[in-house]
Amino acid sequence: MATPRVVIVHRATEYEELLDRHGTRGQVEFFLRTRGQTLGALDERHERAHDALREVGAAIDLDWRRASVERGELPRFGFEPDDIVVAVGQDGLVANLAKYVGAQPIIGINPLPEANAGVLVPHSPRRAGALLARVAGGQARMIDRTMVSVTSDDGQTLVALNEVFIGQPGHQSARYEIVVEGGVRERQSSSGVIVGTGTGASGWCRSLHRIQAPSLSLPKPTDPTLTWFVREPWPSPVTGADLVAGTIADGGELRMRVESDSLVAFGDGIESDRVHLSWGQQATVCRAPRVLRTVA
Repeated sequence: MATPRVVIVHRATEYEELLDRHGTRGQVEFFLRTRGQTLGALDERHERAHDALREVGAAIDLDWRRASVERGELPRFGFEPDDIVVAVGQDGLVANLAKYVGAQPIIGINPLPEANAGVLVPHSPRRAGALLARVAGGQARMIDRTMVSVTSDDGQTLVALNEVFIGQPGHQSARYEIVVEGGVRERQSSSGVIVGTGTGASGWCRSLHRIQAPSLSLPKPTDPTLTWFVREPWPSPVTGADLVAGTIADGGELRMRVESDSLVAFGDGIESDRVHLSWGQQATVCRAPRVLRTVA
């Protein structure tokens, strides 16, 4: 058996981001003071995040290989098929990571449990050693989380863990024709369409569900079913507002034909990674062919 490689994924803290922007600690302190804030809370969160990273690093077997990657470097990092990935940070870090890994198991470590929901980072840093041993020994319990994909008719594609959004880049009115299961279709003008997974049902989709379709059953993270919601459809002489929410069964799909100059599709809030759609193009949304494996 090959020596395992543990890849620790993290993101810059708020303090580090401000330091990068302003250059010195003194300038950061001045910037915060002009806005009625102090460095105290940022310092504490910064130290706790780095304490968690140190604890995870110390838990790795000395004979194992290791690597570390900051969130912004993920597009340039080469994951290996047998990596064990440890995400230390917020739930969103795992969603950011999802598109760059395959079947590698992901251990989510929560350095700030009072601030982070912990849906995707349920474990404390002190459990890192035991979890790594279980994964390496093939004894860890995995959650195979359904992902969602969107593909354009010219071959552009992306996958997401929580949800994909299709609409105007500036979230203004988008014009399109939507086709849902059973071939039901409607021309619409709305602020966009969101298609989410069971993992995403705890986030953006949950808010839309409460407002638009509280009777709709939301899927669990491992369910192959997706849910979709139309944001603020506007009824007019040529557009309707009857199709506002529904589900996509395993093997099914939702299609959108663009009737605007330019729409985009992006996943998990990462607008910089997008599929561009021009007038007349079609986008198809369905369950992704792969899952994200997280350690329970």
